Amino acid sequence: MTHRRRTKALVVALGAGVLIPVAAAPAGAATPTVSCTSAKAGLADKLRKDIQAAVNARGGTIAVGVYDRSTRTVCTLRPTMRYDSASVVKATVLAALLYDTQKQGRGLTEREMTLARDMITKSDNASTTTLWKQLGVTRIKSFLTAAGMTHTVPGADGYWGLTQITVTDEQRLLKLLTGTSATVLSDARRAYALKLMREVVSSQRWGTPYGAPSTVTKALKNGWLSRASYGWRVHSIGAFKGNGHDYFISVLTHGNSSMDYGIGSIQSIAKVVHRDLHAS
Repeated sequence: MTHRRRTKALVVALGAGVLIPVAAAPAGAATPTVSCTSAKAGLADKLRKDIQAAVNARGGTIAVGVYDRSTRTVCTLRPTMRYDSASVVKATVLAALLYDTQKQGRGLTEREMTLARDMITKSDNASTTTLWKQLGVTRIKSFLTAAGMTHTVPGADGYWGLTQITVTDEQRLLKLLTGTSATVLSDARRAYALKLMREVVSSQRWGTPYGAPSTVTKALKNGWLSRASYGWRVHSIGAFKGNGHDYFISVLTHGNSSMDYGIGSIQSIAKVVHRDLHAS
């Protein structure tokens, strides 16, 4: 992990300690287990065991979503548990911007394209704040409604990094961006969002792409944030296509002792998902 990225990670804290904490599981609640289904014989059981083993080997609280269109495979763990979004929300901000300008019947301005590119490819916070203010919570909520992201709650008072997200809604976002329906976003706008997510700078290309074959296209957005409660939040969402598969993965984590530890947890899960899917 570079010093530059660690410094940026600390900056993302955004003075967040005064706002709503993440919901925690009730005391004494049983640890949830991974659930998988698949049209491919034996794949669900293999993924369930391997993801569960990867999760069990790590500390913190982890939520997982996997969906592969090719084999109609779905895996989930803690699908509706809410986490502080950190910079993962930037993919949602981009989609909301595209949705809003589509409703206005116009393309993005040069300024908006620059802000969007910096927000996604470099995870630039200032660009995100500018677009968040431009959209406003009402228009962001309008996109969330259209996308069916009913569990996502925008951060209050401009604190976009404290937007409450779930694996279920992150998977819905990825399904929207990678799908063929133009009901919410046109083909061109979805292609534009995925293009930016494929061009994330090399220092931030960790997380869900880990272990994916080189022949697979990779679109992603990561987030990282440290707060006094629940330690480091480290998240990664990614969409992958190639070798006969079309799938996406969301992994949300908090309670990590460090950013590195959270990355390690995500990558241990991503590795087995890519391996098992491409062996099928």
